Amino acid sequence: MKKIEIYTTNYCPFCVKAKSLLNKKKIKFSEIDVSNDEALREKMSSMANGARSVPQIFADNVHIGDCDKIHKLDQEKKLDKLLGLE
Repeated sequence: MKKIEIYTTNYCPFCVKAKSLLNKKKIKFSEIDVSNDEALREKMSSMANGARSVPQIFADNVHIGDCDKIHKLDQEKKLDKLLGLE
C-alpha cells in the first residue's frame, strides 16, 4: 500500500469530498492541514507543481491532483492503480 497524503484546510467542501472518496475506498491517508501554516502550504505548492488550492493528494510523494482530478481518475478506473490498490 502506498503512503497517501492529502493537504487540506478547515471548512473546505472539496477536501471533505476528496476524503469521502478515499474513505469509501478504505484508503488510509494522512491529512495535513495547511490552514494556518504558510510554510506548509508553500511546501505543498512546490510538490504540486505550483497548485495552491486544496485539497492536493499525493501517493508516495507523487502528486495525483485535486478533488476534481481524483474523482475523474476514479470514473476512468485509473485511481486504484495510482493509490496502490491494484
